[in-house]
This record gives sequence, structure tokens and C-alpha cells, in this order.
Amino acid sequence: MINNVKILTSKAACLLGLSMITVVSLTPMTAEAQVTFRNATTGEVIDFSFGKKGEETEAVKHFMETAENLYNQDEEAITIGQDLYMTACSGCHGHHVEGKLGPALGDAYWTYPAGRYDKGFFEIIYDGARAMMGPQRNNLSIDEILHVMAYVRSVYWDDPEKALWLSEEERANLVPAEMPEEFREALENFNKTH
Repeated sequence: MINNVKILTSKAACLLGLSMITVVSLTPMTAEAQVTFRNATTGEVIDFSFGKKGEETEAVKHFMETAENLYNQDEEAITIGQDLYMTACSGCHGHHVEGKLGPALGDAYWTYPAGRYDKGFFEIIYDGARAMMGPQRNNLSIDEILHVMAYVRSVYWDDPEKALWLSEEERANLVPAEMPEEFREALENFNKTH
């Protein structure tokens, strides 16, 4: 009799589990669903309770819901982003995003391929990555990071088809920025030796 109860309980649990799966799968996603942001190297979910606090602008709200940066192609935001980049990023990535201690940011190569998309680029900046790329969450607010990202995207000098943060239409209309002379010289020297 006890074994029959266990079997019945297991069957009931399975039925309950199946019905819960059905209910969950039939529940529509809302437009307000949050994007899950993860650490670029560990894959752990990023904890936003740490870090520099800043204004929760419309751009921040939109980005947290969609991973789309409203500041991309916004000239005023790009100018603000350039100023922030010069103080927070240029020491490692160069004044013209040409790369120094850290990699260049204006070409299509990404050490972490997720950086080709705004979500991945944000994750790398906010929560850091391996080697020297430390988390910037204590130096820059989320809104400031979005400004920096917009600036970096604005000086992209590589193949428009590889600008994966843009829509197909935006890629078709993209006129790449001029490659910085420092990067061009370094690339030429590299090609001569390899």
C-alpha cells in the first residue's frame, strides 16, 4: 500500500509539473521583460546592485529591456561619450580607439566576439573580462557606459557588413570612419613582419 502511495504521488507530481510547463509556455512575453546580462568570461548573471549609481534615463531603461543603445548615432550623446572615453578608456585603448595596452576598438576584431553586439560590449565594459580589462561599473554609470559605447561605435572604420550592432539597413548605409594613422602604421608594420 505504501509503495502505491509513492507511485501515485510521483505520478501526481509529474502531472502537476507538466501542467505548470504548459501554463508557463502559454504565458506571453511582455514588452517589459528584462534582458539577462552576463559576465563576459564566467557567464554569471551580472549583479547591478553594485557599481556607480546614475540617473535612470530613458536610454538606460530601454537598454535594460532591449539591449538596444538609443545613443548610437545621436551626435550629442556621442560627444559626451567621447569625453568619457578620453578619461576612462583612452589610456589602454588609445585616443583614437587604435589600441595601446588594450585592443583597438574601431575595427571588426573583438577579443570577446560578443562585443560585436551592444549587449556584449556593455557586459565587457560593465563587468570586465580577462587580463587587464577590469570592470568599469565603479567608474562609469550605466548611462555613461552607453555614451562611451555610442562614441566607440561612431568611429568604427572597418567593413560595414561586420558592424553587427546595426540593423541590415543601417549597415547598408554606414560610411566607416577614417582609420587612425597610428593603427594604419601599426597594421602595416605587422603585415611586413608576418
